[in-house]
Amino acid sequence: MPHNRVDARMSEAIPTPSTGALTAKRLRWRAGDISRSERVLPEETPVAMVYDASTYAVMMATPCDIEDFALGFSLTEGVIEQPDELGEVEIVFGALGVEARMWLPSERSGLMAARRRRMAGPTGCGLCGIDSLEEAARTPPIVSGNLTLSADQILAAMAALHPAQKLNHETHAVHAAAFWRPETGLAAVREDVGRHNALDKLAGALSRAGDTGCHGAILLTSRVSVEMVQKAAVIGAPVLIAVSAPTTLAVRTAKAAGLTLVAISREDGFEVFTHPERIAL
Repeated sequence: MPHNRVDARMSEAIPTPSTGALTAKRLRWRAGDISRSERVLPEETPVAMVYDASTYAVMMATPCDIEDFALGFSLTEGVIEQPDELGEVEIVFGALGVEARMWLPSERSGLMAARRRRMAGPTGCGLCGIDSLEEAARTPPIVSGNLTLSADQILAAMAALHPAQKLNHETHAVHAAAFWRPETGLAAVREDVGRHNALDKLAGALSRAGDTGCHGAILLTSRVSVEMVQKAAVIGAPVLIAVSAPTTLAVRTAKAAGLTLVAISREDGFEVFTHPERIAL
């Protein structure tokens, strides 16, 4: 089972467990008036994904839900294919950031050695460190599922997401990824300064809960780039709904993966870019 070990040197730098937000003093100017106060800001710290004692990737992320992040990243990046392939997970808070130390079975260790990369990714960068065009344009799995959503259900799902963004309500500076089922509503919400990180955390949360994702939709508060589609396909959700527009490569990838891509979702409507047969208008 995953467990935490906290480095004492980090006790003041990163609260453990982290709430994802801290206060900062500020000088505020509005309409000619000056005031001093505090503002709640999201935390951002390096999070290293370490497999078999060797760093594979370093992402700038919000230091909460790290266990979900480690598992979800491992799945969506293709390090593992099944959750049970990941061995012991140790979350270590250090003076410079957080390490998610993970161990792989021998066959996965061999594959990791063959495709190892180092990635120092700024917030929102999902492809830093990719060392080949083939890896950047990897073919996602084909999604399945008989999910059909009405227009009202899509609007209801996105309307439910905003009140559930607790960290964003405090900071107004983080992305969210959520999973929504027609029968039960929101099943999980994860937030992070990086949109890719939020989706990876959601992937980990669903996997830890034993949810294959085939009976619901993924909701995003960000634009839809190709790697977001690739990660959604790995999760297995047949429908992806986002508030912003997709890229052309994201649309082509969603079409190839059999994924219904709904974007530019607003209170009065949305736009369907791929596989509209799942949307009952």
